[in-house]
Amino acid sequence: MNHTGKNAVRMANITKTFGTSTADHKVDLELRRGEILALLGENGSGKTTLMNILAGIYFPDSGTIEVHGQKVQIRSPRDAFQLGIGMIHQHFKLVDVFTAGENIVLGLPGTMYVDRKELNQKVQEIALRYGFDLDPQKKVYNMSVSEKQTVEILKALYRGAEILILDEPTAVLTPQETQKLFNVLRNMKEDGKSIIIITHKLHEVLAISDRAAILRKGENAGTVDTASTTLEELTEKMVGQSVSLDIEHPQAVRGKEMLRVSELTCPGPDRGKALDRVSFSAYAGEILGIAGISGSGQKELCEAIAGLYPVSGGKILYNCGTAPGQEMENITGWPSGKIYQQGISMAFIPEDRLGMGLAPSMDMVDNVMLRSYRNNPGLFLNRKKPREISRRLIQELDIQTPGISTPVRRLSGGNVQKILLGREISNDPSVLIAAYPVRGLDIQTSHKIYHMLGEQKKKGTAVIFLGEDLDVLMELSDKLLVLCAGKASKVMDPKKTTKEEIGMMMLQSGWTPDHEEVKP
Repeated sequence: MNHTGKNAVRMANITKTFGTSTADHKVDLELRRGEILALLGENGSGKTTLMNILAGIYFPDSGTIEVHGQKVQIRSPRDAFQLGIGMIHQHFKLVDVFTAGENIVLGLPGTMYVDRKELNQKVQEIALRYGFDLDPQKKVYNMSVSEKQTVEILKALYRGAEILILDEPTAVLTPQETQKLFNVLRNMKEDGKSIIIITHKLHEVLAISDRAAILRKGENAGTVDTASTTLEELTEKMVGQSVSLDIEHPQAVRGKEMLRVSELTCPGPDRGKALDRVSFSAYAGEILGIAGISGSGQKELCEAIAGLYPVSGGKILYNCGTAPGQEMENITGWPSGKIYQQGISMAFIPEDRLGMGLAPSMDMVDNVMLRSYRNNPGLFLNRKKPREISRRLIQELDIQTPGISTPVRRLSGGNVQKILLGREISNDPSVLIAAYPVRGLDIQTSHKIYHMLGEQKKKGTAVIFLGEDLDVLMELSDKLLVLCAGKASKVMDPKKTTKEEIGMMMLQSGWTPDHEEVKP
């Protein structure tokens, strides 16, 4: 049944400021009944702020909201729920030790004592109605990411939501899980539900949505029917200018084996293993891509190589370029300080930019100097070279900053990431490990960083690239490795596999496609 034509939500002239910063300025948005609307925009364009206003988390400075034709004021999430609006956030709000059913009714009036049989039956009915696959009695701590997301959506539906807002719902899903979610959303749309998806994956926008509303710098940049638009048009409206979506892939010229990880095992929580006998090699002049759903051991792998995580078995060997036959130095268990002191040319860009990568309260010069201050002769630090590097990075990477003396915490995520990446590659590393370097960044900045990684490869650096977007990972990488529950797949040629095969490997440890392993 199709309810399209009537508005479920109409937001008009919405303005929201935070101090001197304007997040949304006179923004209009219409969501029709029984449609899926994609909400697009670069970082800082006001998308999430606008949806937080609709969900009752923020209250607008000015503007009006109508729900099903009635003018309303939404002052809290409770008000939003009473109007049938539910928001599924990127970071789930679930109690790990409770079951799916218990989480779904948590906080509802009269749920001090719950008839679990009746609750589970009702949850199961909603799940079957829309095509969800969920056991209401399963504990959250035993669930995959997609199962947790299912609980959040069912929580909203159980409370009677007719309008659902999903913030980056496919960010950490495999292709199979994404397809399953899209089938559910189509079923919900057929049932007359109205859905808004905030996303940055433009090919998914074309696959699932009826229309796309685009924000640019906190203002409307247009609404288009997705059936009659293109990726290029959507990008141009988001950015304000034509942007090439091609990812440069320079021809790989395999050089020396720079890093060999052999049977690497690392401890995990509750006497488990974060990594279980992982083996691979990284070569000069190549990008090795690593895929895996969140929590599969990627973080521990990077940190173990960089000397920041304990190793319980196996070896990490680094090519120090000494006499033939003696090139590989065993650096297993070396702390990061020793790796640096021994002159090993390795750079690590962690996913936690401001927690591990940079000192937030320091300016750009001091953050650049963190890499080289140990080389400073004498008592006083020489800031001349770090200043020169900082100015050069601002120029080369188009870093938007008031100046080299501005604390990095005041800069946007994209500019922080450029500083971190620029600082690391300015030392000409022979091995570069980049963990999710474009997470949360806009299209232009992401492509700038892909280009930087390609340039490093051309210089003969061995690049290890951890990414979330499988399309990018397959396009950028020369070789590909998949992690699942701490175990590694064989090394593959991304041109000889598919997204679906990689998705299966991310979900099922030990599943392998029928391809030849890439030999050294």
